[in-house]
Amino acid sequence: MVLPHPLSETPARAVTRRAVLLGTAAWCAGTAACSGGAMRASSAPSASSAASPFTSPSSASGSRAPSASPRTALPPAVAWRPGAGEIEPAAKVAAVRLVEALGTWPAGQGGERAAAGRAARLGIPEATASELAAQAGSLRPPADAAVVRVIDAQYGGILPDTASVLVVCDQPALTGGAVRPGGTTVDVRLSRTADGWRVTALHPAAPGPAVALSAAARDVLAQSRIELPPASAADIRSGAVHDSVLRAMLHLAGSYRLSVSVVRSGHPLDVFGTDRPSDHPRGRAFDVWRVNGRPVVDPATSRALITGFMRAAAAAGSYNVGGPVQLTGGATANQFFSDDTHHDHVHVGFTS
Repeated sequence: MVLPHPLSETPARAVTRRAVLLGTAAWCAGTAACSGGAMRASSAPSASSAASPFTSPSSASGSRAPSASPRTALPPAVAWRPGAGEIEPAAKVAAVRLVEALGTWPAGQGGERAAAGRAARLGIPEATASELAAQAGSLRPPADAAVVRVIDAQYGGILPDTASVLVVCDQPALTGGAVRPGGTTVDVRLSRTADGWRVTALHPAAPGPAVALSAAARDVLAQSRIELPPASAADIRSGAVHDSVLRAMLHLAGSYRLSVSVVRSGHPLDVFGTDRPSDHPRGRAFDVWRVNGRPVVDPATSRALITGFMRAAAAAGSYNVGGPVQLTGGATANQFFSDDTHHDHVHVGFTS
């Protein structure tokens, strides 16, 4: 039996397929598929709801950090929906709906109390809703109004009864009559109960201030074949991402278009379900949710594309490459790994 590398991103135990098929539920905004504030996993999430601010169901596409805009009106909100191939869609829906509710508000409703009210309208108990609103951090920037548009929701970890869902989002905000770009990544923690998945805590990204950058960091930020969400771009601008990571991104961009989901902030500090530090918070890893425009989680995406990308990541210097396919033939016995957490993205980690 191959044991995981002591610093690998493999969680303590992976959720079984049998566990996945158990009845699950998600908090939702009173959609037709919901009953008593919970939605069964067998029901497709609905975007039509009087309590929801979202106008049309769609998965928002990944993009680089947006440029400043002279617009004076916010774009419409778009409710994220899981696509094909998701292992535990109800957990992701529960996490995303809360992030959308806390991070989207009309003029004058950006305060913590109003945010708690929006969370409570999802069916979350008022006391818990207040606690979660207080934890929103970078999801509630100072602004007159804001709209969350989710880029991706990926696992930071998934076990039978607990999960971490990393909600990666753009968040344009209206301030002083002008729309300004923004966005963050939120590590949403959940527990499975008899009634479904319940959000228990939020850990929003806090990338830190921008500093003078290395040549590799400048090149990554300028590379159009590397799509960076706002928090990941801010991580790089903070100077806290190791050049080994940045050089690997640039190398991979020579052959692939890669859509990054998470680099440093907004990721669990420890490998989920363990007490082993993750490479992400140390600036020594990045995750990719889409390769050449094809989502990793989508069963229609060519496995040859994904396995080729994983092997290319290893050739670029990664000691720890995880994804939806278990590969063999690495430089070490543990260079490649696969589990349910990495069913929806490719992890690329470095020792230095």
